[in-house]
Amino acid sequence: MNNFYPAQYKNDDFLEIRHNYLPEQFMDSSELFKLIEQVVRMGDFTLGSSVDQFELNFANKIGAKYAIGVGSGTDAIFLTLKALNINQNFIHKPEVITSPFTFYATIGAISTADYVPVFSDISLDDFNIDPNGIEDKITENTKVILPVHWAGRICKMVEINSIAARYNLKVIEDACHAILASNEGVMAGNFGFAGCFSFHPLKNLNVWGDGGIVVTNSEELSKNLRLLRNHGLIDRNTCALFGYNSRLDTIQAVIANYLLQNRLDYITNARIKNSKRFDEGLIGLKYLRIPKRDPNLKEVFHLYCFLAEDRDNLARYLIKNKVDAKIHYPKPMHLQPAAAKYGYEKGDFPMAEYASDNIISLPVHEFVEEGQINQIIDLINKFYS
Repeated sequence: MNNFYPAQYKNDDFLEIRHNYLPEQFMDSSELFKLIEQVVRMGDFTLGSSVDQFELNFANKIGAKYAIGVGSGTDAIFLTLKALNINQNFIHKPEVITSPFTFYATIGAISTADYVPVFSDISLDDFNIDPNGIEDKITENTKVILPVHWAGRICKMVEINSIAARYNLKVIEDACHAILASNEGVMAGNFGFAGCFSFHPLKNLNVWGDGGIVVTNSEELSKNLRLLRNHGLIDRNTCALFGYNSRLDTIQAVIANYLLQNRLDYITNARIKNSKRFDEGLIGLKYLRIPKRDPNLKEVFHLYCFLAEDRDNLARYLIKNKVDAKIHYPKPMHLQPAAAKYGYEKGDFPMAEYASDNIISLPVHEFVEEGQINQIIDLINKFYS
């Protein structure tokens, strides 16, 4: 199987308004290179001091006691689930209730951690798991509820936590889209037992490759994660348990820390501002269904997405006009080939399936200018006229 990413990047070259903004974001990297040079000279590439500093700064920013840097957002979920069952022996595979409307990594992490993903449908109001359907999915094997804060909008966590408390379940947040998202001032990652974040290059806080982090207020979970991410080592010569190699790279920590301290608030505010302009320009168009905004929520718009009639032709029209319209994602997780072993069928989760058939995403990052937003709005209006 070939690496399909280079061809994908090349195919997007002709677009003028793109989801990929990395060349612009790191156009001037001279200051970053100076910081990286210090790592090179010190030689602490593996779990170096910059990782410790970033973890401390990230925990303070999010408002959590502990932050544990790992190799990716996927590993953040995977290792957290593995850490939960270090000292437990399950007769049957434990189950995790989650959304079928998410990125593949959510379900991949659950499956590879040797849990069974159990899907519960979403609400079209926010594309997040609908709490009203969760309780019916709980069995004696259920151990975790794993809500996904889709596109940077926090799930209905009061209701989800209430269900979890009644059944003594852990709540692990997939907050990979949701850094700095909040509900009445409480930031994503602080609603459950742990929150998992991604620093993939196109996330709101990104690095030059892969990276992730887990936040928690549990000292025990923090200790277990620090063991699991680094082969189970207590020190150079003592292995407490056989773990994994999923360390946040020191150079990536330097980049993440630089953006955290110098750019993240600006990036977040720019996405919010651009999304508000899209809302203003599109909300009256009867062919679209724009999510209703909750004044108690701070959405951070990893994606700006909505439901659209004749979605596929609209996407083709925008791309023809050099606007990078994308579909996140055209097939929900329960209908992916990898999920066939779980026995789900088309029609099992109608809201997630409807969303996949009708959702579309527009570029909303900090390098999209107001004139470009107006251009996109005009194109959409022209398409439906």
